Parts: sequence; C-alpha cells; structure tokens
Amino acid sequence: MVRPTQQLHPPREPAAVLPAATVLLLRDAPEGLEVLMTRRSAGASFAPGAYVFPGGRIEAADAAAHAVATRRPAQGDLQLTQSVAAVRECFEELGVLLARHPDGRPVDPGVVEAMDRSTTSAVALAAQCAARGLLLATDAVYTLAHWITDRDLPKRFDVPFLVARMPAGQTPVADEAEQFEPCWVRPADALARHQAGSFFMIFPTLRTLERLASYATVDAVLDACANRPGGEGPLWTSCPRAGLLRGKEARYMEHESPFGELALACPDGQIVHELGWQTEAPVALLKNLRRLTAPNPGAMTGPGTNSYIVGDAATGYIVIDPGPNDAAHLERLHRATGGDIRLIVCTHSHPDHSPGAAPLQALCAAGSKPPILGLPSAPTARPASHFAPERVLHDGERLLLQDGQGTTHTLRAVHTPGHAANHLCLVLEEDALLFSGDHVLNGSTTVVDPPDGNMDAYLDSLDRLDAICAEGGIRFILPAHGYVLGEARAAIARLKAHRLKREARIAAAMQRLPQGSLEDWLPLAYDDVPQRLWPVAARSLAAHVERIRQRAPL
Repeated sequence: MVRPTQQLHPPREPAAVLPAATVLLLRDAPEGLEVLMTRRSAGASFAPGAYVFPGGRIEAADAAAHAVATRRPAQGDLQLTQSVAAVRECFEELGVLLARHPDGRPVDPGVVEAMDRSTTSAVALAAQCAARGLLLATDAVYTLAHWITDRDLPKRFDVPFLVARMPAGQTPVADEAEQFEPCWVRPADALARHQAGSFFMIFPTLRTLERLASYATVDAVLDACANRPGGEGPLWTSCPRAGLLRGKEARYMEHESPFGELALACPDGQIVHELGWQTEAPVALLKNLRRLTAPNPGAMTGPGTNSYIVGDAATGYIVIDPGPNDAAHLERLHRATGGDIRLIVCTHSHPDHSPGAAPLQALCAAGSKPPILGLPSAPTARPASHFAPERVLHDGERLLLQDGQGTTHTLRAVHTPGHAANHLCLVLEEDALLFSGDHVLNGSTTVVDPPDGNMDAYLDSLDRLDAICAEGGIRFILPAHGYVLGEARAAIARLKAHRLKREARIAAAMQRLPQGSLEDWLPLAYDDVPQRLWPVAARSLAAHVERIRQRAPL
C-alpha cells in the first residue's frame, strides 16, 4: 500500500455511516415502466429539495416487526429488517402500505386509508397490522442496489435501494412534512427533466435511474433482482468518489475511469484533486509522484501520453516515458524536476513514448546527463519505433533513488512483451504501484500489432502482472494513457476477459467463413465497434488470428 508519508493531504476520518433503506415503487404504464418519486423538504438536513424515493433510517424496532413480516427462503434477517424499514417509511411518508391478508388477498385501500400514519414506528405499524389481520408483504421486496454515501459528505448513510410493485388501488399522499409532490415518472423522463434543471436529483438517484431505464417492465426488474447470479443481493454496490472537473465537483462510481485516481490521490474522499486534462503543469498524485501529460491527444493516445516523475527534491527524479519529441513538454519535465533527473526510462519504443528521451537528456547540465534506460527495439519494430537505450534495463533490475535520511524510491523492471517486443512495466515497490506503459490502459484496450506485437505474449504478460500485483499487494496501476486505475487485479482480469471474449468472436467468424480473409472477418468480429475504429482493430484482429492458428489442432 502507499506509504502514509507520501500522501498529499493529511488524513481525515470520514463521517460514520447510518443504516437506512429506500424503496422504488414501480408500476407498468402504457408508455413503459414508471417509478414513484417525491420531493424532499427544502429544509431537510440531507438532500434538501431533491426528488427521491421514499425511505429513511433503519430503527432498532424494525427488527421487532418480523412477527408480521413475510419472507422468501433466501431473504436473510438483515434484508428483512431493511424491507420492514422501507415499508414503514413508505407508509409514513406516502400512505402506501405493502401488506396482504394471510390467505394472500391484498389489503383493501380503504383499510390503509383508515390507518394512523402520523406517529408510525415499526412496533406501532406491527400492532395496527395485527389488529387488522394483515402481514407486511416484505417477501415481495427485492434488493436492487447498495449505496454508501460519499466519503466527503458530513452526513452519510448505508442504504439498500429496494424495489417492489406498487399495490393496486392505493394512491400515494405525501405527508407534507418530509415529502411533497408524489409523482409517477419514467426513468428516462426524470433524467431528462433533471438535465433541463427542473427535477433536481442527487448522484445515487441519477445513477439508479440510468440503470433502471434499461428495463421495460416491473417483472423484468424483479426477475433481475430475484435471479441475480450468485444468489440474492444488490445488482451493484457503490460508494462514489468526488473530484474537481475544471473546478466543479464531479462524482464517479467504481467502474468509471477517474475513480481509481481519486482513490489514490484522496483516499479519504477530500474533494481537492483536479481531473481536467491539461499539459501545462504536472499533476501531483503523491508527494513522490507526478504526472505530466504530453500535448498529443488523439485516437491512439487518448488525452495524451503520460510522463511520470518519480522521486523528490532530496532524492532526485526518475522520468518514465518522456514521450514524443515535443520541446515544450520536455522543457516542462526539466523544469518540474529542477533539472535533477537521475534516470530516464522508456517503457517501449513507440513514437509517443521514447523520442523525447535524448532531447530531455540534452537539457540536463553537462556532467549530470541521466542515462536512458529501456529495452532496444526488436527487428520486428516499425521504422518509426526504433529505439536504442544507452543501457539495457534487465528484467527484475531495481533502480534506486535515496536521500541521506533513509527515504528510498525503488523501481523494479518487469519485461512484458505483447504490445511491443521490448515493452516493460515498472513497480514502485515502497508504494505498491504499477506503471503499465501501454500494456494496461484506462478507458480502452491496447493495440497488439504483429509482428512486433504478439497476442500470446500479451496475455502471458497480463498473467505475470496479475501475479506480481497479488504478491506485492499492488492496488493501483498508472497507465501511459488515461487516469490511474484502482483495484489492479480486477482491472487486469477484466482486460484479459475482454481479449478472450473478442478472440471467441474472431474464431466464430473464421468458422463461419473458413476461406475468408482478415478483411472478411473484421466486420463480423467487430460489429460492436464503430467502423471508424476498424483500421486500428484490424491490427489486433491479425494478432488474434495468428494466435488462433498457432493453437489450432494439427
């Protein structure tokens, strides 16, 4: 894990989370699935004025109402308590009661309207149900999602987002204290109204509606929750993180590309890290780690090539991937290090990574020229990718920066052929960080272009990186393009699964057209990719075909 001494910001303990529950009441309408939402009081302590789903805190007494609650065989005690809380809050806030008679008959709407909802607790609700021979229909409540409020907020909740079908015949009536203006709305319409500024919603509500919009009917939602692979549980779990995007707060879930970078730079959730891409000054990720992105954005480079500066003023610096021969970019690297560059390392020879090495070296003062390290390009490399380091960096070799006070920054080289024959990655051992070059990217998959690229070698190198991450407890990957990736092993596993899934599509295309060519197989295997990207995809297609043919039985 990252050394605490290298974190940029003093640690701050996030507020403790409070247990709560919310429920999405759903109904089928002529134009599609609708969900019931209400507007919170403008004076509410949490999300004032926002449109939300009914719900609230889980109380100790909610567990006591199990006696009048029904449950599915797979419904555990915690899930049942959460469902009781959601049903109670729904009745209290909207006068809607999920209940039935023991023989399965639904509760009469008139009976619900006559019940007292003014001072409802779980015990009081249970007593009212028992007096009327009713059972709470908690067996019809399913878990859709699990949200944990962002670490930066002063009031935080641990909330299951539950789903249930709206009881027939009942009409929601807001309590006019906590909730106002109950309305039925299609998820897509709610999102459009929020975008237009007339229907304010907070981040978890927005993201939940975005996913809910993909379902056509109530049955489809309930079936997805009831038949989740691996058993009952949320379809997704998230504790979002926030950063600054061009000076404004922006929040992200775990699957979104900036999430890992925010986890590295601000682990306790402080909103201080700027995510907007810029090339004028280095972005600090840790005290001993900065990233300067070259001004070469494009289809192949994303926001640009990341040059990394490892070290500090006392130890001097190692520059990883100086990038293209861009004078302004190299001058910024030189200025950011105060000229105290001890080593220049190129992860591979491609023209957006290594050409800046020699010009950067030339900027350094005479007598302190840093050596250029890496692996020489192979004969299979394209002419524009020729690279000859001053010193070969051997697999497993360690590069040390050290001051007189015992602070050390150690980079270990890892040979990872596949994207290029001379590709290598680097591990910052003291902070358990992996610099992945182009082998693992954030937001896209790397191109494997034969003959210098080799798909077998690429997949084997992924396996090796996974083993290194497991052994070293590496959680973060710093790619040559895109934001920092978190949960390193999961990222590697997703990348490998994607490659193998694509290979299966290519193999199917080859079987469909056994006498076909690469040009014939490309539209079949990459029909889910925009055609403008097919020329690039064709390179990896060739690498997969080469691997498939090598593995074909004789």
